[in-house]
Amino acid sequence: MKINKTNAARLLDRAHITYELIPYEVDENNLAATHVAESLGEDISLVFKTIVLTAGPGQFFVCVVPGDAEIDLKKAARAAGAKKAELLPMKELLPLTGYIRGGCSPVGMKKQFPTFFHSTAPEHEYIYVSAGMRGLQFKVKPADIIGFVNGNVADLIADR
Repeated sequence: MKINKTNAARLLDRAHITYELIPYEVDENNLAATHVAESLGEDISLVFKTIVLTAGPGQFFVCVVPGDAEIDLKKAARAAGAKKAELLPMKELLPLTGYIRGGCSPVGMKKQFPTFFHSTAPEHEYIYVSAGMRGLQFKVKPADIIGFVNGNVADLIADR
């Protein structure tokens, strides 16, 4: 099966970053990362979701967290050096990033925003993140993708 490369994949190619493009079956009624992990046959701790937050007008940042975790807005704000953080309203996601829900990648947004990966990401040999469209994931070394987006690592999730 031929997989069409996304803009995000082309950016990683240009940076000589090794990754695999892994397709999965999209369920429009279930865009949860847990469904992605099941479709990939992978542990949910390896499948990371990309969440865009706002710290106020014109202040945006990105958090990449394990798929079954709930983001802690206070921890996220602290990581970003902000007083508070809120989830970006869904209707603003596409115009701001160029991506839709379920296909938002930390790579290749319209503008590079400060990006934070949850502290468990570097513990893994590889992680999955969206490749920029529903139905396609990157399998990539955490250090490679964190470095590519000039990301930082922080505790971002609510205690389980």
